[in-house]
Amino acid sequence: MAKHKKDTDADAQAAQRTADEELMRLIRGGDPRAFSVVYDRHSGSAFSLAYRMCGTRAAAEDVVQESFLSLWRSGGRYDARRGSVRTWLLGIVHNRSIDALRRATVHDRRRASDEGLEERFQAPDRTDVEVARREEASEIASALAELPEEQGEVIRLAYYGGYTHTEIADILGAPLGTVKGRMRLGLEKLRGQLGGLATETGA
Repeated sequence: MAKHKKDTDADAQAAQRTADEELMRLIRGGDPRAFSVVYDRHSGSAFSLAYRMCGTRAAAEDVVQESFLSLWRSGGRYDARRGSVRTWLLGIVHNRSIDALRRATVHDRRRASDEGLEERFQAPDRTDVEVARREEASEIASALAELPEEQGEVIRLAYYGGYTHTEIADILGAPLGTVKGRMRLGLEKLRGQLGGLATETGA
């Protein structure tokens, strides 16, 4: 029993020292220990991105769970030539977060017609700052929805995620110049719709 425990501990320590790319190869073979190491290494970054984009802990936790489940099921799709494991994983998190935001938007629209009158009665109880923040967020979300998808996603990562152009390029696996171009075009369109708000977004 003692020898078995020592062997297990040694295997765990070896996995901790293994490169991400090799761990992905092991995950493709169904190795749960390798999956656990990848989770421990990258779940913090994954949650941070999901939380910044989704805005709530519950939604972010769901996104992270879905993303790692996808990694476990589709680890064979990872291609080291296209970037690091972290970049690939954050790309999955980004896409799952966008899906979650879209589901939330549809849900909110369905509730709006039922709760519109109630909202009007409740509004006076909120502070002016709370109302302004809600209206600003709604305006930005609506304007982003009107942008082409490739422009909207880079602005979402910058605005909700706080990522730099270089980090966004890594997450999306796109050239830095392409990311900057999409950001510039998207912000120009947002400025036309939002005025000062878009200037703050691109700061």
